[in-house]
Amino acid sequence: MSDNRSALWQALQEVKDPEIPTISLVDLGMIHRLLVEGDRVTVEILPTFVGCPALDIIRRDVRNRLLQVEGVADVEVKFVYDPPWTSDRITEEGRKRLASFGIAPPRPAGENPMDIVPPCPYCGAEGGEIHNLFGPTACRSIFYCRRCRQPFEGMKPV
Repeated sequence: MSDNRSALWQALQEVKDPEIPTISLVDLGMIHRLLVEGDRVTVEILPTFVGCPALDIIRRDVRNRLLQVEGVADVEVKFVYDPPWTSDRITEEGRKRLASFGIAPPRPAGENPMDIVPPCPYCGAEGGEIHNLFGPTACRSIFYCRRCRQPFEGMKPV
């Protein structure tokens, strides 16, 4: 099975975030480690937030998809918190997929979200405003674009 790691990574690329179905867990930077021992696979996943309500769904989806890979008999999914996930782990492809879904990718971590509003994912304009720091999930805020007058979600930099 160790020779088939690329098939495992491809399978993980197909597992989408339950809350943002255009982006994979791989492109979100959530896959920390993939361990293969014979026909047993262990996947270590970094949750985006400690209290993420989608963890059971993620565990199920990862397990079910990897069990479809030839030679895999057992899959263990572990959520690890060290190192912590940061928004810097999101791939360039992941940033594009977030924007295509209408969610602005986060600014670089460390910048104060009160000072920096991300560009609008619809028209690309800078200089919007914060509408609410608390969006539909713990990892997102609500912003307003002054140019196209659209409200939009943006991922918080972590």
